[in-house]
Amino acid sequence: MHAPPDPRSDLLLNRLPDTLRPLASRGKIRRFRRGALIIREGSRGDEVFFLLQGRVRAFSTEAGAREISFAIDGVGEYFGEMALDGGARSASVEALEPTVCAVVTRQTVWDHVGRDVEFTRSLIERLIGRARWTTTRARELALFDVYGRLRRQLEALAGPADKAGERAIDERITHQALASRLGSSREMVSRLLKDLERGGYIRTARASVTLLKALPERW
Repeated sequence: MHAPPDPRSDLLLNRLPDTLRPLASRGKIRRFRRGALIIREGSRGDEVFFLLQGRVRAFSTEAGAREISFAIDGVGEYFGEMALDGGARSASVEALEPTVCAVVTRQTVWDHVGRDVEFTRSLIERLIGRARWTTTRARELALFDVYGRLRRQLEALAGPADKAGERAIDERITHQALASRLGSSREMVSRLLKDLERGGYIRTARASVTLLKALPERW
C-alpha cells in the first residue's frame, strides 16, 4: 500500500522552476539542520540535490585548513551535478540554515536527460557556467593579489550609489566568509578592511560594509 502524498512536499516542489520540478518530484525529500555537511569533498556521490528550502555553501578546504568558497545556492537551485560522471565530489557542501532538498539518484537524472530537452539544455548551460567561473577564478588567483581580489569582490557585491555616492552591500558577510571567497586568510582580509576604513574608503559595522568612494586600484 502506497503512502498518501505529502501536501507539504508538493508546496515545496512548487518553488522550483518548471524545468526542474518534474525531475525533482521523482526524488526523496531530505532535511538538514544548519551546519550539516551535506556533501564531503572527495567522497563518491550518486545523488543530485534540488533546493526546496534554505541555503547551502559549496567550498573546499586546503591542507592548511584554509577554505575557499565556490558558491552559495538558494531555493530553486541544485547541486551535486558535477559527480554525474560517477567521479569523486569536487567540493564540500554545507547547510547555512535549515534546508530541505529533493534528492535524485544519478541514474534517474540520466534517464530524465534523454526525455526532457529543456532540462538537458539548462544542465549544459549550468555546467558551462561552472567552467567559466573556474576559468575566471584561476585568472584572478594568478593575476591579482589579495587586495585586488578583495576590491573586485566588494565592488561586485555593492549596490548602486545613493545620493551621497555611497554603495551599500546588502549581504551580511563576515571577514571569514570574505576570506573563504578570496582564498585568503581572515587575518589578511581584516587588516585590509581596517586599512581601507582608516583611509576613508569604506565603513564597516556588524558584518556589513559600505563603499564610501571608489576603491584604489592598488593598496
